[in-house]
Amino acid sequence: MPRTVWFPGHMAKGKRKLEELAKKLDIIFELRDARAPQLTSSPMTVQLSKICPVYIVLTRADLAEEGATKAWLSFFASQKSKAWAFNLLEGKIQSLRRDLTKMKPSHRELRLAVVGIPNVGKSLFLNLLVGKKRAQVGGIPGVTKGVSWYKGQDILAVDSPGILDPHSHNEVHRRLAWLGSSKAQVIGGTDVVALSLIEFLKERGYWHLIEEKWNIENEAEESLITLEKIGRRLGCLVSGGRVDFSLAGQRFLDTFSTGKLGRITLEWPGERYPWEID
Repeated sequence: MPRTVWFPGHMAKGKRKLEELAKKLDIIFELRDARAPQLTSSPMTVQLSKICPVYIVLTRADLAEEGATKAWLSFFASQKSKAWAFNLLEGKIQSLRRDLTKMKPSHRELRLAVVGIPNVGKSLFLNLLVGKKRAQVGGIPGVTKGVSWYKGQDILAVDSPGILDPHSHNEVHRRLAWLGSSKAQVIGGTDVVALSLIEFLKERGYWHLIEEKWNIENEAEESLITLEKIGRRLGCLVSGGRVDFSLAGQRFLDTFSTGKLGRITLEWPGERYPWEID
């Protein structure tokens, strides 16, 4: 299985610290993108769940198909995993906060960590939990030094860096790049990653969203031609009127990752991928 190169030192360091302090926590929240709840799972979940309860929060629920998100919540419930789905930008997490009130120890604040791969909304979620004017506090007795704790609303929370699995298949990181959680530049370039996304959208019946967004009608044409047309619509031109495919790919990926193309779900519960099948 091919190795990827994006596993910086701060991620490895954060992984070690989280494993050390998990014994001192009441809860760990793992954030995942609702459009791909399996692909965006943290490589640390299995290990951490052996030490501390891990609950799942699906972010960007407004960008995923509503029916798919309901199916994922039902799936997690069937696996006895507590899960919520939110559009964090709305700031409405009352249902989760009610559950947290029940979980809080009577003698102290609730201690928790927020984990997840890059760009799934960890900082925004932390702000909602402890307040935007969160106060950073010093070390807690018996807890690993050097981690950042934040206190507010009867919660003591620790943030963590986004951590990717360095052993994941290249195709996993390619799809994470569609969502903005991995770097397209290290897995073929923005144009190559964008072409793979166009192919996926055709296969999954989402072509109409491209057609409606940029008035591109011929679904049967080569994806490179589609990307060229998108690049022209987005003004990604260089001298001579040629399309800058790298820029076109980046802007297309940005349009998708931010939800401007429409509500799209990349995977459903129980789905198996080609790289998983022997």
